[in-house]
Amino acid sequence: MLRMLGAVALGLILSLQVASAEPPLSQFAVGHVQNFTAHETPKEIGEATFQNADGDKLGFEAFRGKVVLVNLWATWCAPCRREMPSIDRLAKQLNGDDFEVVAISVDRGGADKAKAFFREIEVESMDFYIDPTSRLGSAFQAFGLPLTVILNAEGKELGRLVGPAEWDTDEAVALVSAAIAQGKAKN
Repeated sequence: MLRMLGAVALGLILSLQVASAEPPLSQFAVGHVQNFTAHETPKEIGEATFQNADGDKLGFEAFRGKVVLVNLWATWCAPCRREMPSIDRLAKQLNGDDFEVVAISVDRGGADKAKAFFREIEVESMDFYIDPTSRLGSAFQAFGLPLTVILNAEGKELGRLVGPAEWDTDEAVALVSAAIAQGKAKN
């Protein structure tokens, strides 16, 4: 089913690129992800480092070759807390060789509070990441949380959604599948 959805998304992308000047991903900004804003061309992101659960520093170059859904969130952000289970379900459904969900806590209170929240909601399919410096907000020019950004396989921003969404709905899965298919079409 997922492969068929990806193939349909790829076909739509290729036909829309010929028929429309609109960015391909904007065609998938409907329903629960209608506030997703696709860029005309992929945008560079600023320098960005964060930590994994062991405290090791990482950057998005660690995910090169994959489309990445980056979610900036915090435990004090009620909409973030509401959407996180759907992001985990999306990760469970789509994480693999071509795609990864990278949810990054920007909690200033430290990793323990954010890790406790992951345990509380029984996150199963995502690794833990945190930005204890809160510099990712600046790198992504975030003016609110949650912020969800889709990066292409080269680490460039394809688009973003400011505010919460239900990331495991058919519309959201179609949007992400289109981004994955777009990445495959370029390879």
